[in-house]
Amino acid sequence: MLPFCLLAGENQAQAVVPVSKKGDSAGKYIASQQEKPNIIFFIADDMERFQFNCLPEGKGKNLTPNIDRLAKEGTIMFGQHVSSAVCTPSRFSCLTGQYASRAQNEGFLKDTKRMDGETVVQWNSFMTPKSNSIAKLLKKQGYTTGFFGKDHVIEAEGWRKLPLDTDPTSPDAVKVLKRNAKLIADAMKKCGFDYAGANYYDNPSYLGPEKLRYHNLDWITEKSLNFMDKAEDQPFFLYYATTVPHGPTNAEQAWDADRRITSEGILDKAPNVQPAKETIGQRLIDAGLATPGNIPENKANVLWIDDALGALMQRLEDEGKLDNTIIFFFSDHGQYAKGSVYEGGVSSPSIVWKKGGFKCGNRNEALVSNIDFAPTIYDMAGGKVEKVKAFDGKSFLPILDGKKEKIHESLYFEMGFSRGVLMDNHKYIALRYPEYAMNWSMKERQQKLDDWNNFRIANKLKYHFDDASLPFSHLMLIPGGGDAEYPSTKRYKHYYDADQLYDLNKDPKEQDNLYENEAYSAKLKGLKKELKKYLNDLPGVFGEFKK
Repeated sequence: MLPFCLLAGENQAQAVVPVSKKGDSAGKYIASQQEKPNIIFFIADDMERFQFNCLPEGKGKNLTPNIDRLAKEGTIMFGQHVSSAVCTPSRFSCLTGQYASRAQNEGFLKDTKRMDGETVVQWNSFMTPKSNSIAKLLKKQGYTTGFFGKDHVIEAEGWRKLPLDTDPTSPDAVKVLKRNAKLIADAMKKCGFDYAGANYYDNPSYLGPEKLRYHNLDWITEKSLNFMDKAEDQPFFLYYATTVPHGPTNAEQAWDADRRITSEGILDKAPNVQPAKETIGQRLIDAGLATPGNIPENKANVLWIDDALGALMQRLEDEGKLDNTIIFFFSDHGQYAKGSVYEGGVSSPSIVWKKGGFKCGNRNEALVSNIDFAPTIYDMAGGKVEKVKAFDGKSFLPILDGKKEKIHESLYFEMGFSRGVLMDNHKYIALRYPEYAMNWSMKERQQKLDDWNNFRIANKLKYHFDDASLPFSHLMLIPGGGDAEYPSTKRYKHYYDADQLYDLNKDPKEQDNLYENEAYSAKLKGLKKELKKYLNDLPGVFGEFKK
């Protein structure tokens, strides 16, 4: 992040296509290489900035030798952003190169119709077999493709959620869990992945049985290593998605959990592909980052992630394949303002690594988005990006190769009922709700809030608001807001303002709303024009910008 047989939930979709060993002249990156590069896209879940030693907020605070190696030898993209700052749409954009508002799954289209035609990007933008999947594109380039770990982006029709109090070892439950795993693998096959396994359909706390509310990176890593073995002489694309450090983060359900517990039930034997869990605390103590009896969960969980990455790199090293592998390391979005388009949510630096590094150097500030990952990966694999008309993003390989300084003049963001645009280090945010929701009576607002809170209570989860007169959040039509966006409602002074303008040069934490400041009227006009340009090219209406 040892050869094994395919385990439950792992699926070979079709025969691997043989690939020529000769360089593809269409791919600038591989012109000097005899083989196309293996590509690993390693995506963490809700990893915070202070958990990265390579970022100022986390420097020296973590034990992550493998991530540190990527950062030291590769390129850190400090201008990396996401177009939507919650799990599902972010992953949709990473894997398709498109904005999540282009999703075509039935649920998303129904939501759009219900919202008077406004596309509302939440956890509803799923990929379908018709999606512009990077896996499909890479298969045409001769790649073997695999998807392991957290799903939350490919919909598995017929997947069944078991009750909270289910005994996962009962014969009936085992049958459902195995069926669910197969449905997920089959859905991934239809989206272009040859192999899939160790998949969490959602976050552990939302999967059903309370006895399976545990993370298991060792299991994900074992399946990923199996996949790498099966790729043999073909170049491979591995999508490795952790479930941590997203909650639950406590030791018993995360880094110190029973490694036999999986989303598919209880294994007979725990995987043995990463350093033993008993060593995690001791290594932190030895590094001076913990003390006996006080192992910080945020440091332990990120070390566990680093161990997973290290296992993948070591296997490639042992097989002589690491020198011909490109690794992306990325957290799915910023965590400080999750569920919003504030910089604390959409700014999420990434790391890109290859042997010898990139010509642009170790640090790069160019604006790039997660919609750019798929075009960049396709470019690295020798594909002709300009021929994929479905891409909203652009390849930033020319930036890495030192041939361009930038690929975007501005970036666009969409999250729930908010839209934003970043240009010249100024940010404009517009918040618009469908008319029907604004006309709800107090009784209707109270019912919506009660339904949400009762759902949280039934699933033994926290809720935050009980005042139905509060404004809706950026993300949900719930008075006050839901859970993911709750911290943002407290951290941003102008959170509920309909229009917001920030000068990030002077106000990087977006606390001073300049919307009515005459000195910024020209800047505001330009940003609104830029936002309208994006919206005119995307599905759905949005307030006065696109009726």
